[in-house]
Amino acid sequence: MSDSNTESCATKGKITLVHLYPREMSIYGDLGNTRALATRLRQHRYEVELIDHHPGQKLGAGAHLVVGGGGQDSGQARVEADLAVNGQILKTLAEDGTPMLMICGMYQLFGNDFTTVEGKRLPGLGILDVTTRGNEKRMIGPVVLRTKHGDVVGYENHSGSTTLGPGQQPFGAVRHGQGNNGSDQGEGAVRHHVYGSYLHGPLLPANPAVADALIKAAVDRALTRGFEPEELDDSLADETRTRQIGRLLLGRNRPR
Repeated sequence: MSDSNTESCATKGKITLVHLYPREMSIYGDLGNTRALATRLRQHRYEVELIDHHPGQKLGAGAHLVVGGGGQDSGQARVEADLAVNGQILKTLAEDGTPMLMICGMYQLFGNDFTTVEGKRLPGLGILDVTTRGNEKRMIGPVVLRTKHGDVVGYENHSGSTTLGPGQQPFGAVRHGQGNNGSDQGEGAVRHHVYGSYLHGPLLPANPAVADALIKAAVDRALTRGFEPEELDDSLADETRTRQIGRLLLGRNRPR
């Protein structure tokens, strides 16, 4: 094999991707976000070390990218004790610029607190300045957001109503759907490189610009050379996103 071929096949470095609580907090397709990140990292020619973190395990401080998903209230209660043990590590990683994507239930637990519909309060990590209360009414349906990454699509299914604290920036502005609480037209929250969102779907396969933003933040922090993206074919994701936006906002492709 020639030196040029060897160089083209070589990886640009290794990224450690940690999935928090894949058994307890990964419903409505959220595992797809982890798979999308791992696949896309490899397509950009980075080696991936994928670690599943389960309750009772020690969370290492070497994570470059952290992902968590949604779950039922019972699932959140099962991971509460582990979050208390590993919370300081996650806070330090977040403050140090480690990119994270937390969906639905984990988004709520990365906030200040979550109070269930029965009135039980689950303390959060306070990484995001958000507060959530459970409701009898669920917010369900497709969503379109306006974000700094362009239009983002997904699917929400949550009964928690989330309020952002003063100065806390949302992930995006709602063009279609309910968002954080159905009233303030905001969805999710972003602080440093930590993203919280109610968007299932999963979020990243349909929105590769968001995936690449997380990957860039991880690589820039982990590797001296910084992010060196490959030219990837995102035509299928772009078509899917365009069709959903057209159907929801412009009325195209609706059943007659």
